[in-house]
Amino acid sequence: MRLIQFIEHNCLRVAEVENEKSVRVVNIEGGTYALARAAIAEGVPLEQAVQSRRSEDRIDYQRLVDERRLLPPLTHPDPAHCLVTGTGLTHLGSADTRSAMHAKTQVSEEELTDSMRMFKLGVEGGKPRQGHTGAQPEWFYKGDGQCVVAPEQVIASPSFAQDAGEEPELAGLYIIDDDGHPCRVGYALGNEFSDHVTERFNYLWLAHSKLRACSFGPEILVGELPAHLEGVSRIVRQGSTLWEKPFVTGEANMAHSLSNLEYHHFKYPGFRRPGDVHVHFFGTATLSFADSIEAREGDRFEIGIPAFGRALRNTLALETQTPAINVRPL
Repeated sequence: MRLIQFIEHNCLRVAEVENEKSVRVVNIEGGTYALARAAIAEGVPLEQAVQSRRSEDRIDYQRLVDERRLLPPLTHPDPAHCLVTGTGLTHLGSADTRSAMHAKTQVSEEELTDSMRMFKLGVEGGKPRQGHTGAQPEWFYKGDGQCVVAPEQVIASPSFAQDAGEEPELAGLYIIDDDGHPCRVGYALGNEFSDHVTERFNYLWLAHSKLRACSFGPEILVGELPAHLEGVSRIVRQGSTLWEKPFVTGEANMAHSLSNLEYHHFKYPGFRRPGDVHVHFFGTATLSFADSIEAREGDRFEIGIPAFGRALRNTLALETQTPAINVRPL
């Protein structure tokens, strides 16, 4: 089952994707957040909550896109209560990259870079046996709900950024129930969107490279995630494909299990605040930046995996000014 969220008469609505042309409206106001809260209150799986609320109303999917009514598939009524985070060094990459990484991990511990040491920890301990705790992944904070850009909308890179690069990833979408337990709503395609030039200069600037916009959606995949997923990430410039590359994700292509990544995020009490929404990016191994591509104003990022339906698309805008930051003493 796949769900989208859209706006209708100033109200958030949710719909089930029937096919690439049609979506079926779910009878609930307040969007996916309200639907998930209802499922939690009723003690039923999300799919059952959808089935019991299916209407006969169908909407043309493309019309929602053309009328710019498509929203991120999960939002919180108060953006400050949507936390956007992620993990890095989680994917094994292609066979060649994996082999190269493995070779590099055979040197002495003193010769390993911090990044390679972190990667090695994941390879050796990122998929623990059930009931055991695995290795901690690299973790970062990206922002709150204000940094989330809807699918098909412009994604802006700040004027102080040195790079505006896509990151094709999966994102886990969660709601914390009234008892402080994380509940996974589903998974979505994501463009984690980072400043790789800043990160490359010094990995201690990783946090700076992440504090900017992102996008995910347009659809939520509800239920189990396939272990192996293949997709394509591309950049379109003036109607022509500038760069395109396949990518793989899912646990079969990762050093960490999803449950291990979830554990090391939600183990902190501050991330189990009742009612909050969490968007957690799971990492990638495929970047146009690695192929020396520099995105420009007007380029369109497209990230697609067939199992997730419609591709995630956003057009790049480069901000030219930064508002003056004046700290006023009180």
